[in-house]
Amino acid sequence: MERQLIFYMHAGSGNHGCEAIADATLEGLINECRNEKYIAPVIITNSKEQDLKYSLGERVSKGQCSIIEERHIADDFAPHVMYYAYRKITGDAVSFLRYQFKDALKNAASYKNPIAVSIGGDNYCYPELVNDLKLAHEAFLEKGMSSVLMGCSIEPDTVSDLKDDLMKFDLITVRESISYKGMIDGGIPEEKVKLCPDPAFMLPVRDVKLPEGFAEGNTIGLNVSPMVQGKESTPGITMENYRNLIRHILDKLEGSKVLLVPHVVWKSNDDREPLSKLYEEFKSTGRIILAEDASAEELKGLISKCRFFIGARTHSTIAAYSTCVPTLVLGYSVKSRGIAKDLFGTDENYVIPVQKLSTDRDIVRAFDFILENEDSIRQRLREIMPEYSKRAQENARYIKELM
Repeated sequence: MERQLIFYMHAGSGNHGCEAIADATLEGLINECRNEKYIAPVIITNSKEQDLKYSLGERVSKGQCSIIEERHIADDFAPHVMYYAYRKITGDAVSFLRYQFKDALKNAASYKNPIAVSIGGDNYCYPELVNDLKLAHEAFLEKGMSSVLMGCSIEPDTVSDLKDDLMKFDLITVRESISYKGMIDGGIPEEKVKLCPDPAFMLPVRDVKLPEGFAEGNTIGLNVSPMVQGKESTPGITMENYRNLIRHILDKLEGSKVLLVPHVVWKSNDDREPLSKLYEEFKSTGRIILAEDASAEELKGLISKCRFFIGARTHSTIAAYSTCVPTLVLGYSVKSRGIAKDLFGTDENYVIPVQKLSTDRDIVRAFDFILENEDSIRQRLREIMPEYSKRAQENARYIKELM
């Protein structure tokens, strides 16, 4: 059966993790439809301008997807006042979300048996997003659509509070085993929930020109983000750890270079802010490089050339894992622990929760474990990654089965 896919909760490609999920999912769907008619999915985005700038823009030009920008009610004074008054009078909480997705929903009747796909990621891990996620889901269900929650992570102890919403999805794909077990233990039926790796594990790698000063085989990639800084228990401890890590790398690894890799470049949440500070502090060494912004595929190509990678953004670390680069994750939620556990059997030594940073050398000590076990970690990734990345295709396969 031919059915229209409508992807929503895509925050825009200025977050290259969001871009990676959308881009890789389209790649997976194209693979699934090789011998059948391909119906280009609709992607509802927070920023069409961002998407057209990077890899999704190429997908649009090739007819592989179309992009509709959601309406921003906070920026539209008259509708904001009108909908606020309407909601106060009627108690209709979904009304704001109907407005947000109005341009896609008004075409719903022209779509053939549409399926609404919520691009899950860790959206449900943020309490401040949960209410809007539930209301957005309702806005699509009202149109009689089937629905999918794709590639999600969910803290196990929140499943009971989310169960009313989760049960309304026809299919949920979960990207790591901790969240999967939490859902099953929380009463979500096994036939509804499928465990398969994050779609971005199968994101294409695009070769890029290496930046000036890059030492092939001896460059260590680093990523840090304002988001992870905001979750630290001791103010400033994340940056102090990164400073000490850079000093440690430059002292311990002869001829090594450090590559600072931004993976989110939103004005309100821009990795280049902390990374630029580190660059300015260490540029006099001549051994530190600040990577330029690029598409998710290009960033994956760059990260793949690193000897090690230490990252805070989940999809920067997925780019490293999936290209068999020994990786240390500065995590803050179930997603990083679950992915590491599935890859290595444990998250210990592979993930440092930012909330647990207690000294300014915690990351240095964790990095030394990765350094001392470099060969065995790389070999482990080389052994498991072909099959593991292949399983990421199952996100598209399960969705295709609904079509």
